[in-house]
Amino acid sequence: MLRHILAACAAAFVAATPASAQLAGKTVSILVPFAAGGGTDILARELARHLNDTLKANVVIDNRGGAGGQIAARAVSRAAPDGATLLFVTSTFVTTAATRKQAPYDVEKDFTAIALLGRGPLLVVASNQSGLTSVKDIIATAKANPDALNYVSSGTGGILHLAAELFKQKAGIRMTHVPYSGSGPAVIDLVAGRAQVFVSTVPTILGQVQGKNVRLLAVTSAQRSPLFEGTPTLEEEGVKDLDLYTWWGIVGPPDMPAPLVAQLNGAINEAAAAPPMRKRFEEEGATTFKGSPADFAKALKDEYAGWRSVAEAGNLFID
Repeated sequence: MLRHILAACAAAFVAATPASAQLAGKTVSILVPFAAGGGTDILARELARHLNDTLKANVVIDNRGGAGGQIAARAVSRAAPDGATLLFVTSTFVTTAATRKQAPYDVEKDFTAIALLGRGPLLVVASNQSGLTSVKDIIATAKANPDALNYVSSGTGGILHLAAELFKQKAGIRMTHVPYSGSGPAVIDLVAGRAQVFVSTVPTILGQVQGKNVRLLAVTSAQRSPLFEGTPTLEEEGVKDLDLYTWWGIVGPPDMPAPLVAQLNGAINEAAAAPPMRKRFEEEGATTFKGSPADFAKALKDEYAGWRSVAEAGNLFID
């Protein structure tokens, strides 16, 4: 009985200790479910630099790519809830779970939502060889010749796959999905004209758009992007009720103490608002976000429900 009482007192003490004190001098690992050098990895490293100072901790990036992010996600879901192991998540964190009949993890129960960093629209682009000059062209061509148009993605079940599927469902058209193991080879075939359409993140396709190697047709957000003020939204092109963003955030293991979560949330919100990260987001056509853990938890819940509906409507389940 005494051991149980002492353990309970110790747990209460940890919960009452500020995050800065709990994490000061310790190593905090942020697992990134992608290879080093990509846009997500660069954002994560910028965040780590800021948190090094605010938390007085040794914040390191641990790249754990593979299996659609499942490897990193499972590692964090099983970690101790002490703030020493965190997960840098993107929209694919949710779409991976939403497209599996037997989800590899529960987005809500297996993690603690900490902070949403920012979000940005996707871009609808077409190959120059396709002859497509607008989203209305895509819709007309796809309706006249169902499945004749190919669209590429960075892999089945990822955000770029499901974003294109949502576009198809909202537009009432059919296109053929050609998945690749990453965005790089998908872009190569798009530029070469072996595929016609790609719904892409900004950093993936920006260089090709600027070099006029592909044609930018629309942005997926409700408002036009400051980076592409002359480019219409999908709503303007006649695709109703589609306001779609990709996003970045931080989650931790389940059952993290509320004071620790609150302190981490404050430190991450501060980092996202700082000039280096704000500039990085702006370069990706995105904006930073400041909100509570509860805000992010609700967003995750809503995202999962939305993408699960898309998967069910299109019979997109992987297993």
